[in-house]
Amino acid sequence: MRALSGVQPSGKIHIGNYFGAIRQYVELQHEHDGFFFIANYHALTSIRDGEELHRQTLELAADYLALGLDPQKATIFVQSDVPEVTELTWILSTLTPMGLLERCHAYKDKVTQGLSADHGLFAYPVLMAADILIYDSHLVPVGQDQKQHVEVTRDIAERFNNTYGQTLVLPEPLILEDTAVIVGVDGRKMSKSYDNTICIFDPEKQVRKRIMSIVTDSTPVEDPKDPEKCSVYALYSLFADDEQRAQMSQRYIRGGMGYGEAKKELFGQFMEYFAEARKRREELAQDMGYVMTVLKEGASRAREVAQQTMLRVRKACGVYMG
Repeated sequence: MRALSGVQPSGKIHIGNYFGAIRQYVELQHEHDGFFFIANYHALTSIRDGEELHRQTLELAADYLALGLDPQKATIFVQSDVPEVTELTWILSTLTPMGLLERCHAYKDKVTQGLSADHGLFAYPVLMAADILIYDSHLVPVGQDQKQHVEVTRDIAERFNNTYGQTLVLPEPLILEDTAVIVGVDGRKMSKSYDNTICIFDPEKQVRKRIMSIVTDSTPVEDPKDPEKCSVYALYSLFADDEQRAQMSQRYIRGGMGYGEAKKELFGQFMEYFAEARKRREELAQDMGYVMTVLKEGASRAREVAQQTMLRVRKACGVYMG
């Protein structure tokens, strides 16, 4: 089955991105026909600097590769390199009820956060539907908070199929249950919008400083502490094995260990866990020509599938004049 997902090039990759999604992408590429794209059309709703968008797109591609996505096993490409997706977006928009879009919580949430209420933001779910449907995707790995987008995609696809005949594949959401449990340095869910992230490929000194800034309570060093209520322990648990977690938990409960020491342990685990990826990322930074080649070849494969889908769609709705 084909599994598809896209990520906006809207900032540096952090450990919430990795444990919440990218790690699962790496696993999925061994189990399914993985299509993973960089959603630069979607990013236009928030990034209005062309040079910055171009740079972040290439950097995200390099991040993907450094973290384990393999172009020999998965199709990795940039959304805008498959222009057929915008054609399908328009065709789908002619069947999408306004009420369906008005109910989408992502639009309301982003407007509440201060983003302008433009058409691109409002019509975002239609472009997302086109992204999914144009590649005949069977599975869409998403967090629980994005499940609605897949449901909207299914609604739109069903409307098309009911109107023009069975043409589009109906996808299923593949829920990534742990996307909501990665805590940031301030104790809230790790998110770029909260500026509470720990970025995987930041310089070592910057990573250390970020980890040492994690908010903790004022329990004295000598007193017992509850590991289950500590953000440092929650993040440490992502990198440690069962034995290491048990030992760290006991050190919390016994007392005599300060949070500063726990943060140093977390920093060590972080650096060890991502050592290979960080080395690979440095190598890719010196060979962005290779990254461009991967994206170009991925776009070629993706576009072949998209063109086949669009031929079916055009014939079904009567705009094919061949």
